[in-house]
Amino acid sequence: MKINILTLFPEMFAPLQESMLGRAREKGILDINLINIRDYTEDKHNRVDDTPFGGGAGMVMQVQPILSAYRENHLQGPCLYMSPRGKMLNGEMAESLSRQEEITILCGHYEGVDQRALDLLQAEEVTIGDYILTGGELPAMVLVDTVARFLDGVLAGEESVKEESVYSGLLEYPHYTKPREVEGLAVPEVLVSGNHEKIDLWRYEKSLEITKERRPDLFREYLESEPSLSKKEKKILEEIK
Repeated sequence: MKINILTLFPEMFAPLQESMLGRAREKGILDINLINIRDYTEDKHNRVDDTPFGGGAGMVMQVQPILSAYRENHLQGPCLYMSPRGKMLNGEMAESLSRQEEITILCGHYEGVDQRALDLLQAEEVTIGDYILTGGELPAMVLVDTVARFLDGVLAGEESVKEESVYSGLLEYPHYTKPREVEGLAVPEVLVSGNHEKIDLWRYEKSLEITKERRPDLFREYLESEPSLSKKEKKILEEIK
């Protein structure tokens, strides 16, 4: 999959060379194409922004450098603009985007970008939360990471994404590793019992408890989805309800 990123600060994307994303790039699973918008300005002073029509604080990114960066690189696929007024990024959106061969992410800065750039690129606005950041670079990295996890070969196990928190419909159960006891806190006995059925039921119960407590909205959605459960799982669900 190819992900083009239009930005004024390409050096901010160094983290995409590390960990699982870095390995995915080395394997050729993921191609990150960083494009510096400033390289395409026709302004003799190398400017990419100007004051907004109608007045107001801040500066607005101009149309020309953005369009030139997009068109001169012959970018294809959906164009996404990281914006606090956009549609909320979720697992469904990320999985859908992961099926594209190529996408382009536009990172705004200052007070945003000229609306005509978004209109001409038919950009879909996307947000990662109800808060404001100084630019679109950090949200873009979140989007890349979320989408990349759905690509075959990025994660170790094929079922990893589906089993994880939120994507399964429930928040994830607690995890433990060695040593078995730390400052008086021991690993739950069921996890060292060797009984995989009991372990699975314990994990399911903990996921239900955590989801009901922390994300009642997800818990309600899970109940409404009428999940296919075993008799023992149904009993646990009824007790948690």
